[in-house]
Amino acid sequence: MRAAGKTRGLVWTAAACITVSLLVMIAASVAGPSISVPVMRHTPAGGPPWWVSLGLPDDFVLFTLWGAAVIAAVGVAAGLIAVARGARPPVRALLAASFIAVAAFTVLPPAGSSDAQSYAIDGNMVVLGHSPYVDTPGQMALLGDRLALGSPVTWRRSLSDYGPLATAEEWASAELGGSSMALITSWLKLWVAVAFGAVVLLLDRLLRGDPAMRLRAHLLWSLNPLLIWEIVASGHIDGLAIAAGLAGLVTLRFLPPGNRPALMRCVAAGALLGAAAAIKSPFALFALGAVWAVRRSPAAIASVVGGWLAVTVPCYVIAGGPALQVLFRRGSQVTWDNLYQVLYRPFGLAGDLGSNQTPGVVHVGALILFIMVALLLLFRLPDRVPGLPAVAPALALSLGWIFFWPFQRPWYDVMIIAPLALYPRSRLDMLVLIRLCFGAITYMEAAYVPQSQWVQQVQLIEGQWVTSSVRLLTAAALIWLCITRRWGLQPAETSVTASPPVLEPLT
Repeated sequence: MRAAGKTRGLVWTAAACITVSLLVMIAASVAGPSISVPVMRHTPAGGPPWWVSLGLPDDFVLFTLWGAAVIAAVGVAAGLIAVARGARPPVRALLAASFIAVAAFTVLPPAGSSDAQSYAIDGNMVVLGHSPYVDTPGQMALLGDRLALGSPVTWRRSLSDYGPLATAEEWASAELGGSSMALITSWLKLWVAVAFGAVVLLLDRLLRGDPAMRLRAHLLWSLNPLLIWEIVASGHIDGLAIAAGLAGLVTLRFLPPGNRPALMRCVAAGALLGAAAAIKSPFALFALGAVWAVRRSPAAIASVVGGWLAVTVPCYVIAGGPALQVLFRRGSQVTWDNLYQVLYRPFGLAGDLGSNQTPGVVHVGALILFIMVALLLLFRLPDRVPGLPAVAPALALSLGWIFFWPFQRPWYDVMIIAPLALYPRSRLDMLVLIRLCFGAITYMEAAYVPQSQWVQQVQLIEGQWVTSSVRLLTAAALIWLCITRRWGLQPAETSVTASPPVLEPLT
């Protein structure tokens, strides 16, 4: 009885924390322009997006959202523990809450990032006959582009490094939104919200035969306030990429030898993974994971690669050479909360934000570590997703890149959370959740510097030391799990496929 009472307490804790966190985040978005909600120019007469300008102070908004992020992580963790102990809350209630939260954020202004504004400007460039791979927002502003006049400082001199399909989505949103920045960002957020919802439904369908796995997936993805904030509230393009990428991973299934549909599935999987990479280039790691999964079959490898090339090559041919060139121009940058600065910052080897004076050896070391850890994970991470051979390799490669590459944002973590939702419960769950929580805290301010000096100092300490230390410790913990193989996997798993898998290799 005492154990049952503790489990009920965890369920109520999860429900309360997740609800409070989502309500705080929604309230911050409703309150209009602030340190976390960028000013929206050229607003439409009737909306969306809708908000009420309350002019809340920087410190109140920022620290309230920090608290909401911590509460969100506690709520998700409590829910995961409760499910592991046998709790089975109604799935329909979780789905309803998820879709309500997603719908609410969709009709509110972008929050937690100014990236949606950058997307809108890039899309408007295409409408005006320019290329975001050739012209910067600053150049467009000099040419009289009204939208570019209010471009975020962070991206004013930067070219777009997103894939051609991402640019196509931005172009479509700009066509539909016309001259209104607010309306264009609403369309951008709508596409992302639909993609996020599609992943919710895909996970639910794949896991419907296993109540525990189903609930766990919805806690990690569907009703995770941190993820909803980073993807839907902010309108990040990563939501589109992960929808295509996850669909590609689950399309690749084990089928009997000699089965022709097996190769067709490989082609379809490759095409979906190509679409993901044509939205955002790091998702090419998913394709590598798929190739690894079918490495014993030359025909399957050719089918996956052929499907991938059939999508990516035409996209980049249409976009032109500059779309490829920009991928290499930002390769030497780091984010100001990267894990390596804990080692080099004490020696005065970093600029104010850890990007201008970063030692060149960092990227060499990061590349070596990424490759080593990715290979270690490929051989050490157990394949515990029956019937879906590409999920574990894609998760392994993504973990290596997300944990060790020095340029990371919290919304990039969709690359590991979506495949992790199909993976059985393990110590990875809490490791990923902790890392996401502190990353989200660091990027609550929508790229704006607080006006108050003391708030700036607190923010810098949090990003440069607290979050970077958490990133370093979680990276070390990941290596420890690889070496010791103490993944904490539950002893038995059932299939996560919609139909019973045939555990035979593709031919």
